[in-house]
Amino acid sequence: MKDLNNISKNTKDVAFIGLLGALALVLSGLESLIPPIPMLPPGAKLGLSNIVTMYAAGSVGLIPALCIALLKGLFAGMTRGSVALMMSTAGGLASTFVVWLLLRIKSQPFGYIGLGVAGALTHNGAQLCVAALLTTPAVVFYIPWLILFGIGTGIITGLVLRIILPILGRIHT
Repeated sequence: MKDLNNISKNTKDVAFIGLLGALALVLSGLESLIPPIPMLPPGAKLGLSNIVTMYAAGSVGLIPALCIALLKGLFAGMTRGSVALMMSTAGGLASTFVVWLLLRIKSQPFGYIGLGVAGALTHNGAQLCVAALLTTPAVVFYIPWLILFGIGTGIITGLVLRIILPILGRIHT
């Protein structure tokens, strides 16, 4: 068996990004098993797989994090159809970019909960734009529910990220 210390950093990074992508897909798949939540638009999810893209944006960079978000969108398309593909991809790419931008702020004023909420609200906003383009602008009536849901799910994803960050940090060495 090869000594793991002799494996190049690039190889380790590629393997780690692959693991993050797989984890995002598993979380997305598990999340799709949760029944719809009343009073929310069809397809509204908790966003557990967004924990992975939030972590990736801070640990491996913007491009790999966007690739993971795109992978999640493709998975949504393969498992739930073309509308899910467009909505998941738009939300995932937009929220990953916003989280990455917020992580660039040196003082880190938002914390993990703030990042989770910003990511969730951005995700919801991008998906709402796609829904308005595909259906009717009347979907804006979902905005109050999406804001409340985004704040709640963002708090959850931010807390979960804060809890599992030490574990992920040990894996990515």
